[in-house]
Amino acid sequence: MLVIRQLNKTYVNGIQALRDVSLELDCGIFGLLGPNGAGKSSLMRTLATLQAADSGFVHLNGVDVLNDPQQARGRLGYLPQDFGVYPNVSAEELLDQLAVFKGFTHRRQRRDLVAQQLALVNLYEQRKQKLGTFSGGMRQRFGIAQALLGATELVIVDEPTAGLDPMERIRFQNLLAEISRDRVLILSTHIVEDVADLCPQMAILHRGRIVRNGSPAVLTRSLRGKVWAKRLDLGEPVPTDLQVITSRMVQGARSLRVLSAAAPDADFEAVEPDLNDVYFTALLENIEAIAV
Repeated sequence: MLVIRQLNKTYVNGIQALRDVSLELDCGIFGLLGPNGAGKSSLMRTLATLQAADSGFVHLNGVDVLNDPQQARGRLGYLPQDFGVYPNVSAEELLDQLAVFKGFTHRRQRRDLVAQQLALVNLYEQRKQKLGTFSGGMRQRFGIAQALLGATELVIVDEPTAGLDPMERIRFQNLLAEISRDRVLILSTHIVEDVADLCPQMAILHRGRIVRNGSPAVLTRSLRGKVWAKRLDLGEPVPTDLQVITSRMVQGARSLRVLSAAAPDADFEAVEPDLNDVYFTALLENIEAIAV
């Protein structure tokens, strides 16, 4: 279990990236959803012991992550948003070197571990191939292989599907689901569909605060009877007196979704809420609360 209590982080430029963040995570995929600049990467870097927090504590199965980072690093793996590779080195060679850095100094043990990890992420047949020839999805799968070196109890992946084509995205989602069975896996993303597809538990982070936390299904059900939609004619303005969740083009027409206890007018119809409605409503309410 990963326990996070009242975690705070303010940078030297005065930006408060994390504000009293508290979470409890069991094994499985936990989705951390939020817009760019919400504090997701700050939280990931803190959990990965790459930066210190100002206050709070983080415990991973009894290990004090913030005060004993060296021990914590032996139990976690991290795939950052920008994961660079050496383009002229093969997957096998680089993973072998990374295993040395992880403390696997016995050559035969390391060779077996590297083969096992590459097979797990379906890259064993490409083990001799130079990393510079890998597709975006293959590089991400290689990133997971390095993150899983050792007995990892926590895996952190930051925006892992950004830029992947639909087929690679599905492959990567399946891989994350497989490796999360016996460890905590935090999926940090701004892509709502990734959380909806993969995560039994989630939180929404906005301006450094947790503004929603729970099961996607439960959070979605909480909006039943409150989401209304209608199609706008071309040139018809978006009403300014309604709590608009989204206004976007759907099949060549503008679709308006609003939050309301009752139908705003006869042209609106009740619709089943989805996780996008949860996400945008949470952001909207947080902005309004700050303004007040």
